[in-house]
Amino acid sequence: MSEPNVTAAPLVLHVLHHLRMGGMENGLINLINHMAPNRYRHAIVCIEDYSDFRERIQRPGVEIYPLHRARYGVWHVRRQIYQLCRQLRPALIHTRNQSGLDALLPARLAGIPCVHSEHGWDVDNLNGHRWKPLLLRRVHRPLVKTYITVSKHLEQFLVEGVGVPPGRITQIYNGVDVARFAPSAAAADNLLPADFSVAGRFVIGTVGRVEAVKDQATLLRAFAHVCGQQPESRLVIAGDGPLLAALKNLAASLGIAEKTVFLGASERVPEILQRLDVFVLPSLNEGISNTILESLATALPVVATAVGGNGELVEDRVNGRLFASGEDRVLADILLEYAQYSALRVQHGAAARAIAVARFSLAAMTNGYAAVYDQVLQLRR
Repeated sequence: MSEPNVTAAPLVLHVLHHLRMGGMENGLINLINHMAPNRYRHAIVCIEDYSDFRERIQRPGVEIYPLHRARYGVWHVRRQIYQLCRQLRPALIHTRNQSGLDALLPARLAGIPCVHSEHGWDVDNLNGHRWKPLLLRRVHRPLVKTYITVSKHLEQFLVEGVGVPPGRITQIYNGVDVARFAPSAAAADNLLPADFSVAGRFVIGTVGRVEAVKDQATLLRAFAHVCGQQPESRLVIAGDGPLLAALKNLAASLGIAEKTVFLGASERVPEILQRLDVFVLPSLNEGISNTILESLATALPVVATAVGGNGELVEDRVNGRLFASGEDRVLADILLEYAQYSALRVQHGAAARAIAVARFSLAAMTNGYAAVYDQVLQLRR
């Protein structure tokens, strides 16, 4: 049997702000790595730049084009995107979030159809109602052939806030590698301090960028309350960002610094999750969290804020718990219940794994995106 002609596959030009560690960026890399090579080829435009996160791309031949908008200005970026459209001749362009809107006009002028997807929220625009970003999305609406959202919550925002007809929106959940993210009894011993591995320790953890929208500070305050009743508890915070130093200072001021480890950015997220008893996501808002999906696949109970798409992944008292953002006392009570009842952790963890395997596979995600791309190209023909 002859090999499929990969070079003849249609090219998708993906446009996003940065290619760096983050949920949306991780979803893009998963899509590229797991979509059949003979279905679509891929290239990436970064409105700003990329980091070594690009090394996670396993598929050969994926070119990345940084445009440095902050340095050269938006009209330079639009000219560059138009030139790339003429040079690369992509079959379609897939833009993401607000920065991706910069590509819609040059793509239209070059005659390239556009798919636009929404993935989440910024800390200064948690409900999407700031007038300027909302106006930008409404103005660019005629330039989008079809929309994709990662949650039903974001789909509702596009319909009610931006005025997109429901028939132009496809909702596709992110997928998770349930083989890579899985429970393990043989977790690495050198990952956490030795004190964290003592028998009977109750270990809480979170993974994510250390910035205001993730609100790890609420988790620190809740953990301080937990330590008052369960002093053998420990906390793991993995991730880097502009607020890392402030978080460390807060842990010191709360008297929990010796019971908290800050791992920074890490490539060993599956192993980190395997060392936890409960995963917490205290975000102020979310689209669909990849770290929740990864934690579910690792058979962890997930405690998350009842915001954005979190409630579409976490069913309260089935595979975890939901609480209102900023409610550190409520969060502490939930964690204390898990600390006291190991059987509850096992029950919710088993349900979490089953849900991840049944509903959030990488195959379902990649097939969903490929189907949207197919439909757009059929309409173009």
